[in-house]
Amino acid sequence: MGGSDQWGNITTGTELIRRIDSGKAYALTTPLVTKSDGTKFGKSESGNVWLDSNLTSPYKFYQFWLNVSDEEAGRLIKVFTLLSKAELEALITDHQAAPHLRILQKALAQEVTTRVHSAEDYLAALQASEILFGKGDINALKALPEDLLLAVFEGVPLIAVAKNVYAETSSIVEFLADATQFQIFESRGEAKRMLQNGGISINREKVTASVTELNFELLQGKYLVIQKGKKNYYLVAVE
Repeated sequence: MGGSDQWGNITTGTELIRRIDSGKAYALTTPLVTKSDGTKFGKSESGNVWLDSNLTSPYKFYQFWLNVSDEEAGRLIKVFTLLSKAELEALITDHQAAPHLRILQKALAQEVTTRVHSAEDYLAALQASEILFGKGDINALKALPEDLLLAVFEGVPLIAVAKNVYAETSSIVEFLADATQFQIFESRGEAKRMLQNGGISINREKVTASVTELNFELLQGKYLVIQKGKKNYYLVAVE
């Protein structure tokens, strides 16, 4: 058994078995899962997806399947799931009717993540994805363990703020500008204007201009998730 790229080696092996044992030998191959550019995954290359959760977290594993193209999803869901023919045909029909809903990708990600890891890991990955895309609240953020929180916000600017600086910061405007080394806003004036326009959320809660004190609960006793506008996220670590 092996990937389709190993067909030559595998058939050579079956021939050797037949010659030595004079018996029957069978070969089975599966289509390769490739990267978005069509190249194979390699042990020494970046961007690999591993079955071992210590090498690829269940969240990243789930995201890999969720982000495959429509063409790949239609092929891979037939190979890597145990869904019946009727179930597959229904999913493909529903997906074709509304491709923007990514029905195939969601079903594929659920099936494979649950089988490789667990139903609990799948649900945690699903919840984490919803947080990043604006559907989770403060309770959902608080429920995430630190490693999953960091995985969700991987690639988001991480800003370290010393505990004494955080404790001595007197206002939210000062925090968003000075305390975070002007990495979120270039000035207090810019931060104040964004607050007045309702464009700031901290730990998924909208912050208004009337809020001046810095008394937010630190996630896992350490983190604040800052959202600036609709799509700009920052993770602040108070340590």
